[in-house]
Amino acid sequence: MSYYIHAAKFFLKNVTENGGYLEITDDGKFGDYLPAGDKPAGTIKELGDKFVAPGLVDTHIHGLLNHDVMDNDWNALNAMSEGLLKAGVTSWLPTPLTASFDQLNDVCKTIGDHAGSETGAKIQGIYFEGPYFTVEHKGAQNPKYFKDPSTKEFDEWQASAQGLLQKIAIAPERKGAVEFTKHVAESGKVVALGHSNATFEQAKACIEAGATVFTHTFNGMSGLNHRAPGMVGAAMFTQNVDDELICDGHHVRPEVATALIREKTPEHVALITDCMRAGMMPDGDYVLGEFPVVVKDGMAKLKGGAHSLAGSILKLNQAVKNVVDWNGSTPEEAVMMASYVPAKSCKVADKCGSILPGRDADFIVLDPDMSLSATYLDGQSRYEA
Repeated sequence: MSYYIHAAKFFLKNVTENGGYLEITDDGKFGDYLPAGDKPAGTIKELGDKFVAPGLVDTHIHGLLNHDVMDNDWNALNAMSEGLLKAGVTSWLPTPLTASFDQLNDVCKTIGDHAGSETGAKIQGIYFEGPYFTVEHKGAQNPKYFKDPSTKEFDEWQASAQGLLQKIAIAPERKGAVEFTKHVAESGKVVALGHSNATFEQAKACIEAGATVFTHTFNGMSGLNHRAPGMVGAAMFTQNVDDELICDGHHVRPEVATALIREKTPEHVALITDCMRAGMMPDGDYVLGEFPVVVKDGMAKLKGGAHSLAGSILKLNQAVKNVVDWNGSTPEEAVMMASYVPAKSCKVADKCGSILPGRDADFIVLDPDMSLSATYLDGQSRYEA
């Protein structure tokens, strides 16, 4: 049955409206927005002082609820999709780690065969974080699988994924990176740059060849120096590229995150989680890929050695609240950075990330302090805080 939502604010695609009514149609789509003075006939769901926003889009997530994309288990992926609703996420890109060709190919086959049957947040594609990286900024990726980019491998993975391999991250200094970037970009998919010690010039060459995203900006990349701008300099300077950003307060200091948002503008910053299997789980010992990890004090770190950060346990709704609490953005900008911008950055903005007539009614309800109150999928309430 169709109904209308009445709330204090609506974060629509291009404007924020105060009050008014948003139609949810019989078939679970968004209908029209009506201004406050045009009270419609029909069922009205009253949300009082709350805000209505598009469902969040997590385009870089490895695991959740003690499951990992690399487990290559459809039931585990579906459990992740269900769990993501508790973080306000209604669309996502399962993100494998660097691994062997065959391991990654098997993940592609599993997702390609089953995507569309998940019962929670909708899978909008696959994001390969690797394996074409370099050792200097390996992070929690396994360098034994690092190698130069191969268009042949990419095309084979894409065939196994039935076209769902949406984005792949590479290090620009690897041999053949520019040619690989051209190939992927020409196929209509997305090249991201990350886990790299590239010079500014090497990064720029890949961007001019078609790369459009920087992977978790500042983390796993050559830093900004006034005479050697590096990957960070390229992420900040180049136009019309989108910068992923982990806003848990551990990966990037709030002041630095805010500086990037100011420099790039919110239209080009995509909030991501980089969440690993310990997301929504208690502190303790876990595994990321083939490495042991300890989770404590809100951080996931590799055991032993340098204690590098190993992904995060961040929920995307918390990232939205964080940037507002840090005075890094307005509420509507924070929502946009976690919905429309990540969708745009992965070329899936035609499916998710905005409240528009005819789109699936995937949306969230926020309290005035930006805490998550509820998540709706296809117009149906699926999570209440």
